[in-house]
Amino acid sequence: MSTPTPSSAVVYRKRRGAEAVLVALALCIVIAAFCAVGLGARDKIPGFVVGLSVCLVVIAVATHLVVRFIAPYADPVLVPLVVTLNGLGVAMIYRIDLAEIDKSGADANQFAGRQVLWTVLGLALFVAVLLIVRDHRKLQRFTYTFGLVAFVLLLLPLLPVIGTEINGARIWVRVGAFSLQPGEFAKICLAIFFAGYLVVKRDALALAGRRFMGIDFPRGRDLGPILVAWLVSLGVLVFQRDLGSSLLFFGLFVVMLYIATERPGWLVVGTTLFLGGATFAAMTFSHVQSRIDAWLHPFPVSDSTFQLVQGLYGMAWGGLLGRGLGQGSPEITPFGYSDFIFASIGEELGLAGAMAVILMYALIVERGLRTALLCRDAFGKLLAAGLAVSIALQVFVVVGGVTRVIPLTGLTTPFMSYGGSSILANWAIIALLLRISDQSRRPPPESAPLQMDDATQVVKL
Repeated sequence: MSTPTPSSAVVYRKRRGAEAVLVALALCIVIAAFCAVGLGARDKIPGFVVGLSVCLVVIAVATHLVVRFIAPYADPVLVPLVVTLNGLGVAMIYRIDLAEIDKSGADANQFAGRQVLWTVLGLALFVAVLLIVRDHRKLQRFTYTFGLVAFVLLLLPLLPVIGTEINGARIWVRVGAFSLQPGEFAKICLAIFFAGYLVVKRDALALAGRRFMGIDFPRGRDLGPILVAWLVSLGVLVFQRDLGSSLLFFGLFVVMLYIATERPGWLVVGTTLFLGGATFAAMTFSHVQSRIDAWLHPFPVSDSTFQLVQGLYGMAWGGLLGRGLGQGSPEITPFGYSDFIFASIGEELGLAGAMAVILMYALIVERGLRTALLCRDAFGKLLAAGLAVSIALQVFVVVGGVTRVIPLTGLTTPFMSYGGSSILANWAIIALLLRISDQSRRPPPESAPLQMDDATQVVKL
């Protein structure tokens, strides 16, 4: 009987030095962006750049050291990519703050300072998740607890006292002076719940029913879980008036179901259910119909299409290389610092800058899926794939809405848009991906040589 030797296993390098170099490069890009904003908008480098650089270096070094000692085998590319996107987002918000000050004076709303504070809190949550979740496999014990927490988080905005409707969507919870978007945290809980549930049920869900046009469709008796997820997504669409979250939650479940079962029939069933539900909602509910009308007929410009048209004009004015940081007019587009920050990027950095941003998101998703491939346990594979898919779906929904590929939604651009909930939740997602990556890339434990007492013995009765 032959036993595998430790030398036959693939041993991954820690690559923490490469991560440090990439983080330093990310900081240079962010500091250069702030300098460019100051030169473009005020013809001088902002006076706080030196202090900001020192703070960024301290925070980056602290983050790098935490990863180096707590998750030494984690993916070395994720943190530098996120630092770059987060920093560029703050620089763009600062640029819009300057324009608002020019227009409204000292009374103008300023968001860059608060976004820096949310980023620091996001990094604190990132470290806390790495410290608390030492082994991602233990999360599977709390599969249904996370499912219940996600359900409660989705219900919170509908409560009469704390639930708040902002810009037509009831997705906010206000407690005192603070407001929170529970859906951002619900997607993490749902990803853990879906991964734990599908690991147990995937064998039954993978059984094929009838074959049609070369695709194996599931049996009718197995449609229960996807119907429940469909009804929940329709509930989000109807009661919270949030098309983006509805598409994100249902798409996350369908993709994870496909990954778990490897049955393309689930994608066909899921797409059919969502399109049918969306069509019914568009014919029945006025707020869904207005979103569809604004998407199909943006001209002539009306109150419901003004934001979309301004974003499209801004990106068209940016052209291939953009107007330059600080030299465009992104403040004209409503919510150019949050929902439409991608349009602001397109206006000042052009198509080249927008494609660079999309490429960084694609790299984050690729590293997440690579982590899923390397992971040795089924729960970790599904969870890593689900977290990566959640980022991909959110970016697709946001960029697709801004560029008029799909109807406009109210989701935020991960790591770039203004908003504490989005920053906190997405830094937590990166921490979970790093934890799974660390477990996946660690050398397997050395197995003790087989002793004679351990060998299988045949007992003759």
